[in-house]
Amino acid sequence: MDRNTILAVVLSSLVLIVFFALQGMFMPPPPPEPAQSPAVVGTPQESTQPTPPLVTPQASTQLDAALSSQELLAQATAQITSVHADAGPQVVEYVTINTDLLTVVLTSAGGDVVSWKLNEHFDKDENVNMVLAGTNEARAFSVALGGLDAQPISSFFYVNRVSEYIVEFYRDFIYPGTNGVFRLTKRYEFKPREYMFELTVTLDGGHSVPAFNIAGNAYTLIFGPQIGPKFEKLDNRYDYRQYITYTNGRRRNVKINDIIDTRPSWAAISGKYFIFMAIPYLTQYNIVFSEAAEPGLVSASRFNLIRPAAGSSRISDTYRFYLGPKSQEMLAVYNNGRNDFGLFDTGLVDAASTRGILAPLERALKWFLLVFYRIVGNYGIAIIMITLLVKIVFFPLTKKGSEATIRMQALAPKIKELQEKHKGNPQKLNAEMAAFYKSEGYNPLSGCLPLLLQMPIFFAMYNLFNNHFDLRGAAFIPGWIPDLSVPEVILNFPEGFSLPFLGWTALRGLPFVYVGSQLLYGKVTQMPGQQSNTQMKMMLYVMPIVFFFILYDVPSGLLIYWIFSNLLTLVQQVIINKYIVKKKAAAQLQQPVQPAAPPARPPGTSAKKKKK
Repeated sequence: MDRNTILAVVLSSLVLIVFFALQGMFMPPPPPEPAQSPAVVGTPQESTQPTPPLVTPQASTQLDAALSSQELLAQATAQITSVHADAGPQVVEYVTINTDLLTVVLTSAGGDVVSWKLNEHFDKDENVNMVLAGTNEARAFSVALGGLDAQPISSFFYVNRVSEYIVEFYRDFIYPGTNGVFRLTKRYEFKPREYMFELTVTLDGGHSVPAFNIAGNAYTLIFGPQIGPKFEKLDNRYDYRQYITYTNGRRRNVKINDIIDTRPSWAAISGKYFIFMAIPYLTQYNIVFSEAAEPGLVSASRFNLIRPAAGSSRISDTYRFYLGPKSQEMLAVYNNGRNDFGLFDTGLVDAASTRGILAPLERALKWFLLVFYRIVGNYGIAIIMITLLVKIVFFPLTKKGSEATIRMQALAPKIKELQEKHKGNPQKLNAEMAAFYKSEGYNPLSGCLPLLLQMPIFFAMYNLFNNHFDLRGAAFIPGWIPDLSVPEVILNFPEGFSLPFLGWTALRGLPFVYVGSQLLYGKVTQMPGQQSNTQMKMMLYVMPIVFFFILYDVPSGLLIYWIFSNLLTLVQQVIINKYIVKKKAAAQLQQPVQPAAPPARPPGTSAKKKKK
C-alpha cells in the first residue's frame, strides 16, 4: 500500500480507538523465400529511407581480434543495419493479428510489434494498448545483434503469413567483419483465447557463419518503451511500475539497470492492473530492466534479455510472453495446465497474489466479495454486502467495547477523586488506580481491545478495494460512479487547471458524503456530558475534515466502504445503546427493596410510651 493509504487507515483506526476511549474518560526450419510477400492486413507505406545497396565487406573468415570489444560492438551495430545479402523489400508492411482477446499490429520494419490492444479492457473510450508509444512509433520485441549497447535492427523484412495466428519475418544479412551470410527469422504464434504468445528467434549461418559472437553476446531481445494503459504519472496510488523476477519458487522485486544473471523462471514489468511477463527457455541468459527515456512518454519501462554468444552456426530460441490483465484468475491457468500452451506450475499467478501476513485475510474477503457479486451482479452493492458481513461478525466485539465504555463512565467519579487526591504523586496515583481497577474487576483496555482486533480488517479491506482487478471499470451508479477503481467525478475542472496547494482536478461528491456520515455518526453516538469536552469536540468536527482531504482522491470503491461502514456502525451503536439501557433498567428492578427507615421523632420525645 502507498503512504497515503497506510496513513488513512492508521489514522482511521486511531480515531475510532481514541473516540471510544475518550467516551469513558501486494524449432521450425527457416521459411522458404516466397516470390513476393503475401497480402497483409493494413496499408503498406512507402519507406522513409532508401533501400540500402548491397555492400561487399572485406574478405575475412573471422572477426578482427585486434579490435576492443567496444569497437567491435560499435562496428557490428553500424554494419548490421546496412549490410544485407540482397536488396530486400522496399516498403514497410503491417500485419494485423486478431484473436478473441487481442488485436496485435506488427511491422515488417524489424519484425516488431507496434500495437497490442486488449479487446475486453478499455482505457476511457479506447481499448487498453499494452505497447504504449511516445512521440515515435512503438517498437516492441526488437532484436539487436550484440549486447545492451547494440542498436535494434530496423531493416525491412520479408513477411510470411503462415496462418491466421502465425506470422514470420525473415531476412538475410552479412555477418559483420566477414563475407558469411546468415538469416534472421522472427516467428510469432498466437492462440485464440490467450494473452500469451510464443516468439521464436532463429539465427541460421548455414556453412558460412560458424558462430555468433559479438563482444561476447549473440543478440539482445528488447521490449519497450512502456506498458499501457496511458497514465499522467506513476504515483504508486493510481498506477505504478514494479520490476519482478521469479527464481526457485520465490518472487522478488529488483532494481533497474542491474544485470540479473540468476536466470529466473520468469521476469515481469508490473503495473497496478496490467502486466508484461517474459518466460525464457534458455539455459543461459541475462536480464536488465531500464527506464531509458522515450520522447513523448512521462516514464519508460524496458526489458532487455541478453543472449550469450553461441559457438554454433544455428541457434533457435523460443520465448513466451504474457501481456494482459494482472488477474489471479487469468494467471492461475498457467499453474493448473488449463491453457493452450500446456504450461504447469509456472508461478505466474504469484505476480498478482497478495503478499504479507494479511494475505490470507485479504483472500478470504475477496472470496466473499466475488460470491456477493455473483449474487447481485454489481460490485458496488457487493461492497456494501461485505461491509455488512464484517459488521455482523464483529458485532459481539463492538458490543463488548460499548459496554466497557459505559462501565468506564460509571467509574469516572471515583477515578476523578483519585486523580485529585494524588495529582502531585504520579507513582501513588498509578498504584491506586491499578488497585481500584482490580477491586472493580475492570480492564481499562477492554474498550479499545475490540477495535484493535479489527485493525487487520481495515488494512485488508483497504488493500483489496484498492488493487482488486475486477473492480477496474466496474460501475456502481451509471453516470456518477462508472468505475469503482478510480475517484468519481461530478465536475471536471478545465484541462490543465488544478486547485492551488491541493492539486485537485475535479469536484467529487463521495468525500462530502463521507464527511456527512462521519459527523452524523459522531453526533448520534455522543454520550451525555461530552458536549462541553474540548477533546471530544475536536474528534467530532476536526478529524472528519482532516480525513476529507486525505481521502479526496482515493478510488470510489474505498469511500463506499467507509461511508457504509460509518452508517452501519451508527445503527449498531443505536442498537447497543438501547440494549444497555434495557439491561440497566432490568438490573435496577432486580435489586431488593430496602426497608424504609422509621420516621424521625421530634426532639425531646421519648421512645417509651407514657403510662397513664
